[in-house]
Amino acid sequence: MGEQKTVTFIIQRQDNPESEPYDETFEVPYRPNMNVISALMEIRRNPVNAKGEKTTPVVWEMNCLEEVCGACSMVINGKPRQACSALVDKLEQPIRLAPMRTFPVVRDLQIDRSRMFDSLKKVKAWIPIDGTYDLGEGPRMPEKKRQWAYELAKCMTCGVCLEACPNVNSRSNFIGPAPLSQVRLFNAHPTGHMNRDERLETIMDDGGLANCGNSQNCVQACPKGIPLTTSIAALNRETTIYMFKKFFGSDHTVD
Repeated sequence: MGEQKTVTFIIQRQDNPESEPYDETFEVPYRPNMNVISALMEIRRNPVNAKGEKTTPVVWEMNCLEEVCGACSMVINGKPRQACSALVDKLEQPIRLAPMRTFPVVRDLQIDRSRMFDSLKKVKAWIPIDGTYDLGEGPRMPEKKRQWAYELAKCMTCGVCLEACPNVNSRSNFIGPAPLSQVRLFNAHPTGHMNRDERLETIMDDGGLANCGNSQNCVQACPKGIPLTTSIAALNRETTIYMFKKFFGSDHTVD
């Protein structure tokens, strides 16, 4: 019988938020069609590094395994992406895994994405309702508008666009591409439109639109192909019109 084929993983590990990161190498038995998550599961099942030393299981996050939840975001061979859709056969080896450094590291590949979720709260990325009772059927969106709004609704808050954006870092309070795109989505909704001015005021403030450097890394990195830069351009137009209407004393903004 021939020797068992293996896949080499070099994983950047960190024992706690305050400790220094270090690399640890693992050899995982190869299987056809395996993805990065299945390899991490194998390491968790048998946490022995390439030196044959027993070690602690690697920590990471996952949920749906179908590129829907966004939980398994990490840097794979230098690029932020989803581990569930990263196929070993299509990756250059050795495969290097690291946490997304835009966010604080909790342990190993697990990160704290509170920064992104706090930004979504800041821009009120939800549809407000009055109570929990049945309000009946809401206003309909025109089909043409619904189609492009659906593209924005694909966002799974994975954080990849924030990791790819050079303006989102520890020295900046820029809310990032994903929250901005959600502003456009919820402002376009017939019910969410009621809070449009409030959202526009928020993104015109510090950390909002003015902090975007237009590097366009976000739209290239987004695993769902969301037109993030198109949303940012549309919001620039919307905030400009809103600002002029507000300055000249209009009682309302325009659509």
